[in-house]
Amino acid sequence: MKISPLIALALLASGGIVAREIPQNVRDLYNTIKDKGSCSDELATGFRATDNGPDTFSYCGDHLSDGVIYIQGRGGALADMDVDCDGVQGGPQDDGRCSVGRSPDYQDTTAFQDVVAGYNAGIQDLNAYVHPYVVFGNTGSKPGWRDFDPTKHGVQPLSVVAVVCSDKLVYGVWGDTNGDDGNHPMVGEASLALATACEGTSMSGSNGYSQTDILYLAFKGDDAVPGAKGANWTAADYGAFEASIEELGDRLVEGIGSGAGAARVPWTAVLGAVLMGMVWVVI
Repeated sequence: MKISPLIALALLASGGIVAREIPQNVRDLYNTIKDKGSCSDELATGFRATDNGPDTFSYCGDHLSDGVIYIQGRGGALADMDVDCDGVQGGPQDDGRCSVGRSPDYQDTTAFQDVVAGYNAGIQDLNAYVHPYVVFGNTGSKPGWRDFDPTKHGVQPLSVVAVVCSDKLVYGVWGDTNGDDGNHPMVGEASLALATACEGTSMSGSNGYSQTDILYLAFKGDDAVPGAKGANWTAADYGAFEASIEELGDRLVEGIGSGAGAARVPWTAVLGAVLMGMVWVVI
């Protein structure tokens, strides 16, 4: 399926959540990746979208010049979306779809709980009902287990991730990793909040989205991290949190297709380079 042009704003059936139009550059990237069939620069491979499926899914570095890492299988397959319920339970948005017992691999903390708490921003961990987080990267100690550490390629914890799903573009953060508590190393998972934004209220801890047509774009660099003050971590619902990272997400996706992602560096480094150039001119 190729992405068709969208109306500027579309309301989802799930609670009136607003989805944004997919920018042309992101639409082009999606179609380019899908048409290619598989990635050439496999940063890590041997993962599965389903327990019974092929172990041919990879973390891909074909578009590192755009500052992104993504997941792809073979034959044009991208990723699916299982539902992660890890983290804080309860709150006004808790409708039971992520209650303990509905998710077979529930953990009461996310991978970056210490980072979240260290922000001193009013929460101790992410809430799957509120925070649209993506499960990205794989860890494990089982013999022969396939793993992948996105931080070794410049992706930082709690950085913004863009997700193309069901003709929509939504923003989330990298909030958890895949462990070795299952039978195989898996890819393609997101919090209930993000899954609901993509696929509606049928999503739950026991019911995900099985089509492999979802593109997760994890952004490299420190400037992809909203930090303690760049996001509304104490938001009451998904809409309020996602809106708080929208400006940063828009800025990041604007660089796709321009090669700007590889060139994103801290302003201090730019200033230092300018000053060094001035010194050479004087000499």
